[in-house]
Amino acid sequence: QVPLVESGGALVQPGGSLTVSCDASGLTFSFSNYKMSWFRQAPGKERELVATISTAGGSTNYADSVKGQFTISRDNRKNTVYLQMSSLKSEDTAVYYCKADNFYLRERDYWGQGTQVTVSS
Repeated sequence: QVPLVESGGALVQPGGSLTVSCDASGLTFSFSNYKMSWFRQAPGKERELVATISTAGGSTNYADSVKGQFTISRDNRKNTVYLQMSSLKSEDTAVYYCKADNFYLRERDYWGQGTQVTVSS
């Protein structure tokens, strides 16, 4: 089973909103053991960290470029992490990836395959 599967990417008009999801049902250990992050990579640019959420969801951190615009959340019952994006701009166009880091055990990091978000009129 693939550890992480992103979905929800789409073509969105500037100013629009979109939520992308990451199904983490394939992780080795309980989803609640993992700190989850969203990264993005635009064409010709390096992959950058967008947002991070703690294992229980009580703590979040955001890149300065998306503060107040994006919201990361998780549902540990559904093994899913979300990224809600609003007021989208062309510069938000990128492939969005989720990443899982086991907070309690030494284990490899997991990456999803990515989902494309394109902001264009």
